[in-house]
Amino acid sequence: MSSDASANGESTCSAPISDKEKRRQISVRGVAALEGVKDIKSAFNRHLHFTLCKDRNVATTRDYYFALANSVRDQLVGRWIRTQQYYYEKDPKRVYYLSLEYYMGRTLQNTMVNLGLQNKCDEAMYQLGLDIEELEELEEDAGLGNGGLGRLAACFLDSMATLGLAAYGYGIRYEYGIFNQKIRDGWQIEEADDWLRYGNPWEKARPEYLVPVHFYGRVTHNDKGEWDKPSEWVDTQVIFAMPYDTPTPGYCNNTVNTLRLYSAKSANSFNLGVFNTGDYIEAVCDRNSAENVSRVLYPNDNFFEGKALRLRQEYFVVCATVQDIIRRFKSPAFGDRDPVRTSFATFPDKVAIQLNDTHPSLAIPELMRVFLDVEKLSWDEAWDIVVKTCAYTNHTVLPEALERWPVHLVESMLPRHLELIYIINEKHLQNVRKHFPGDDDRLRRMSLVEEDGEKRINMAHLCIVGAHAVNGVAEIHSQIIREKVFKDFVELADKMGQKNKFQNKTNGITQRRWLILCNPALSEFITEKIGANYATDLSLLRGLEKHINDAAFLRSLYEIKQENKRRFAEYVQKEWNITLDPAAMFDVQVKRIHEYKRQLMNALNVAVMYNKIKANPKADFVPRVVMIGGKAAPGYHSAKMIIKLINSIGSVVNNDPVVGNKLKVLYLENYRVSMAEKVIPASDLSEQISTAGTEASGTGNMKFMMNGALTIGTMDGANVEMAEEMGEENMFIFGLRVHEVEQLDKDGYCARKYYESCPELKNVIDQITSGFFNPSDPGLFTKFIETFLDHDRFKVLADFKAYMECQEKVSEAYKDSDRWSKMCAANIASSGKFSSDRTIAEYAKDIWDAEIQPGVTIPAPNQPLFSSAENKQETSS
Repeated sequence: MSSDASANGESTCSAPISDKEKRRQISVRGVAALEGVKDIKSAFNRHLHFTLCKDRNVATTRDYYFALANSVRDQLVGRWIRTQQYYYEKDPKRVYYLSLEYYMGRTLQNTMVNLGLQNKCDEAMYQLGLDIEELEELEEDAGLGNGGLGRLAACFLDSMATLGLAAYGYGIRYEYGIFNQKIRDGWQIEEADDWLRYGNPWEKARPEYLVPVHFYGRVTHNDKGEWDKPSEWVDTQVIFAMPYDTPTPGYCNNTVNTLRLYSAKSANSFNLGVFNTGDYIEAVCDRNSAENVSRVLYPNDNFFEGKALRLRQEYFVVCATVQDIIRRFKSPAFGDRDPVRTSFATFPDKVAIQLNDTHPSLAIPELMRVFLDVEKLSWDEAWDIVVKTCAYTNHTVLPEALERWPVHLVESMLPRHLELIYIINEKHLQNVRKHFPGDDDRLRRMSLVEEDGEKRINMAHLCIVGAHAVNGVAEIHSQIIREKVFKDFVELADKMGQKNKFQNKTNGITQRRWLILCNPALSEFITEKIGANYATDLSLLRGLEKHINDAAFLRSLYEIKQENKRRFAEYVQKEWNITLDPAAMFDVQVKRIHEYKRQLMNALNVAVMYNKIKANPKADFVPRVVMIGGKAAPGYHSAKMIIKLINSIGSVVNNDPVVGNKLKVLYLENYRVSMAEKVIPASDLSEQISTAGTEASGTGNMKFMMNGALTIGTMDGANVEMAEEMGEENMFIFGLRVHEVEQLDKDGYCARKYYESCPELKNVIDQITSGFFNPSDPGLFTKFIETFLDHDRFKVLADFKAYMECQEKVSEAYKDSDRWSKMCAANIASSGKFSSDRTIAEYAKDIWDAEIQPGVTIPAPNQPLFSSAENKQETSS
């Protein structure tokens, strides 16, 4: 009897397998899957004993977390190896997602959900006398991102694995992620996020794939001095990129893809000159400075800071990734590191590279450098491959967020890349001249090199020229890109017959984390009504629409929301010793603090509501808890002032006995992925109130919608498509549209006019400037408000009256619990479009030309990789 048959308790003999099939089997064939609770307990105790070297007498709660994490990780490993083996056997087109940010959050619970282990692990821990939720809370968030862009990348990894794409994420293993935020006396204080302090059970170092990364130095050319011919980059400084791999499992399909994050390591050699003078310490410190490249995540969101370290980070990840991609392309056989492919003609058929914003844009000149200088391809051949391989996603239209690197910095740090960018630009401008003869102003606008003031490289222009596809992330955003931001490039693409170069790919979120994991009660309720297949096909949520007028259905939905609110109120009580009334409306705005996201407008309306209660304490007022959370970039003074103002207003409101429970203000300190998983299911109202035309898409809006919170918002980003899906009657829409914002700017926007014309607004602003909300330092906000009144760039005051009136409509709707629950149901039922599975399927079809395999399950590690029929076919071929 085979070992597999005996392990499964079967008495039949297994069919004989060929030698070729035997070679295919991997060592994990013999590792039994954790089928039951007993096995989980056994694995848990084994890891506690052998991995952590503890017994139950001395083990800490953190030890128990690590024992459980390692037990669950065991289940990933066999599938992980099997997946890579499967890809090497099938040799599909591989997708490489390059991002400087991955906001992963916690991994344990997500892995249990995707492997179908959650109930078994829960029961096993219960039998061992442990609380699994307590263990889950000990996991550090992997905060390797600032906000939406990094979280999107994390959702995409989940969807790519679930859809069976041979996909790899590449980024940086920051030693310190997004800072931990503390609120002290109303101010934001930043503390380092030492997320690796206790170790990371999910990652595996891969020193065998360590690669060198070069900086600085000089370039030597051939006798004719030709830049577009093979050249040598010499006298460089070298650091090494050490890969750390994290498995990213798909949902119940045995697919486990890889997120490869690079950590900077110093070259082994000491500075011998220093060393020989006896200054050993200085020689060691020199090594440490090289490793600063991967030390910390830049905490800027939607703002470009042209620092040398940031440029080093961007090239570091790009250089290491390109080497890895080419190595894998050349050696496609499983476990084989000797080159097999020698021609790059098929490179675009086997490789798709997606640039997540401009941060990895140096991939374009780096690929050209490798193809020209290392692989000795001609310029035209190399450029054709690069353009067919690369695609670019734009994430913002804010001019201050677009990357524009000073030429002198690139010239010093990456001299060969600057030469290549100059050649790309020269050929690009020749193309522009050809299609638009005599239009010199267009040449200036479209150049990769900006000559106004300090010479800079426009990285967005480099991405557009070097990519075969450019996409925005919501319909309205993509329209703004096509018609305004990159209009010149769209016109050039049309002249060149590239009709589909500029596309839209509306963002999405993974329902595995943002519904099944974070809202189990709602998830189970939906499963009762429409079955469980929405886990991989979110469009099935439309099946809930037939229940929207069912009183029992609506009552259950209401009870689920109330229970989630009670749970969150308990969390708040435990964390901050603040008591919340779950019967009050939970009104939530959580996102990075930025002027365009207009947390200031929310704060001003809180003050208006406070004044109304004070003026008429006996009036019928719908109780609210206004929660605002998010981090401000450490150097962003205005954003930090907004945080202080919110907390100052909150301090007055929360301590006024006349107000009582009618209005509470809570600042959610240190908002992060794990907190989002708690607050979003408990929210009644979602604030998505950015100025029309500024938020590229937003994904928080989708998470709230999927969890049955109603949205008050502007017609901006994905809000527009949400309104299309659910009907405007199921949202609270207010404010200027994009064309009205533009007209206001043309006419000359005067914020003070709106301040003077709205008595409630004027009263609140006067209170703030007079020190009413900050009596200990009355002049604190005076200058901030004066500047705001003179430079209200994001039209807070223009939209304020409409916002205030819309909030009154929200309160009226909340009084009618049946109407509110119907609107909640309509939101959930129409959220199917906003799955990242749909987004990734569109990328695969329209941009990557890669085949998705929804519903295909890779054979488990204890099964043959291919059926005997496939083996026969392979043998005959």
